[in-house]
Amino acid sequence: MTFRRWLATLTQMVQRPENRRFIISSCSVLMMFGAWVFVTKTGLANPLFLPGPEAIYLAFVDALFEGYQGSTLLEHVGTSLFRILSAFFLACLVGIPLGVAMGMSKTAHAIFNPFIEFYRPLPPLGLYTLLVMWLGIGESSKLALLFLAGLPGIIIATVQAVKDINPTYVLATKSLGASRMELIREVYLPGAGPTILTGMRISLGFVYTVLVAAEIVAATAGIGWMIWDAAKFLLSDIVIMGLIILGLTGIALDVIMRLIGFALMPWTRATRQFSKS
Repeated sequence: MTFRRWLATLTQMVQRPENRRFIISSCSVLMMFGAWVFVTKTGLANPLFLPGPEAIYLAFVDALFEGYQGSTLLEHVGTSLFRILSAFFLACLVGIPLGVAMGMSKTAHAIFNPFIEFYRPLPPLGLYTLLVMWLGIGESSKLALLFLAGLPGIIIATVQAVKDINPTYVLATKSLGASRMELIREVYLPGAGPTILTGMRISLGFVYTVLVAAEIVAATAGIGWMIWDAAKFLLSDIVIMGLIILGLTGIALDVIMRLIGFALMPWTRATRQFSKS
């Protein structure tokens, strides 16, 4: 392949919208990384509070093989992911059916909506003190806090998605003699699925934001606990390394959720491609 042909191929690849967005995002990340290296190498930032990338990498390797406070990095990650996924699964198990019921029934909406709107803006630490009094300092209170953090987003997204279903589809299905369960299975869930998935993704982010608060009381392992414990001793390399791992695992889980959504709802991919064309 001649240089001119290679250059033309490269230009065509760059001109594609998805490739252009990827290049812009990559450049943005590289610029931020370069600024980080610059301020640490030139001494503009105190290494006690903002260590360089090398220090973060060494902290990662040390925690991975030697561990931190008696547990390896994989054990900390596994403990936190177990708490996050367990609470998130329970939130989906409760929130999606409840949201469908609230979206379909004005009575159900009137019953449950005041309680959801009341506790939704409450600060996690305020809730956690009460949960610890009720459930103790073990895993139950941690899972309950993460569950309550993820529940409102799923319910609100599901309610709105159900209400946005075209009434013509509902009337047509009812005219064919469909039962309530068939109406939910054939109309509401397929039509509301993409919006529910978006609510689940946002809800998972809320669960992540509450993780540190959930692990600061009577925990001995977990990424959130590791960050909190390291901060007490000004181990900023451990803190930043833990935050990076939280961010990367969050991105990975979000990608997995999107792939599962495309697998369960293939029509969303077709609709997305049609809207781009």
